[in-house]
Amino acid sequence: MLKSLLIFLGFSIISFASTTVSDANQDLIYTMLAYGKEGSVYLDEIFVALQTKIFKNAYLGIIVIVPLVFLVHYLIIGPKQFSHEGKKYYFFTLFNRIVHGMAAVSFMLLIPTGLIMMFGTYFGGGAFVIACKDIHAVVTILFIISVIPMFIMWFKNMLFTGDDIKWLMIVGGYLSKIKKPVPAGKFNAGQKIWFWVCTIGGVAMIYTGATLYVQDLDIQILHTLGLTQIEVLRWSIIVHNAVGLAITALFFTHVYMSMFAIKGALQSIINGYKEKEEVEILHSSYYKELEKEEKKK
Repeated sequence: MLKSLLIFLGFSIISFASTTVSDANQDLIYTMLAYGKEGSVYLDEIFVALQTKIFKNAYLGIIVIVPLVFLVHYLIIGPKQFSHEGKKYYFFTLFNRIVHGMAAVSFMLLIPTGLIMMFGTYFGGGAFVIACKDIHAVVTILFIISVIPMFIMWFKNMLFTGDDIKWLMIVGGYLSKIKKPVPAGKFNAGQKIWFWVCTIGGVAMIYTGATLYVQDLDIQILHTLGLTQIEVLRWSIIVHNAVGLAITALFFTHVYMSMFAIKGALQSIINGYKEKEEVEILHSSYYKELEKEEKKK
């Protein structure tokens, strides 16, 4: 298992450190996207529609609609504010903060550069888009380094519980200005959803992206599934775009929640401490656990 993981990481790092797609894969990708032109390989119209219309429109919708929804929320409901005086709880260790910081920087670069690559024609193509492509490839290495330790250190805390169903039913209390205790453990349902999409989905993004860079990476899949090279590339592109949609939407959500929806929330992932009132309200189940532990001491 460990050997396979190291081989996988090695292939991924090599592929994303490279600044050009292998010639064989590049020719196949161009052929796939040149549907209907002379000399192109016939592909389903569904795939072509996904690439040229559906995915681009979906990403455009996320870029416009998600921030707009949050703007309306901020103007109507407003941010939640908690007292920063008094007792604090140590929420995140230094290791937690370093790993989270690497992952955060990764996403802050991967998502914008990925969007620029998708809408490259609107940016005039050329050196700027190529530079974004290179940044996208290199920063992926940073994400690879952070995603595995992040998955290991928070796996247990991110398992879903009955509180998460209750949290989802009231949307975490974010649709009300009233501060009532919200059923949530150390992490709420929204954070858990983001975690699983970020880690499992992130690995899927790494692999599908690497498949487009390194021709030999998918040989085993070809033999196992009986797929042709072009079919593997085709599915890799579809999965990369589909998972990317979820990651982009949830990343915007995570940024809004941590920077705007809760005043001062960002500080906890910098200094490791959360205010007592914030924990008591937004993580009520975890707060009860902490109180019980303190009474035992």
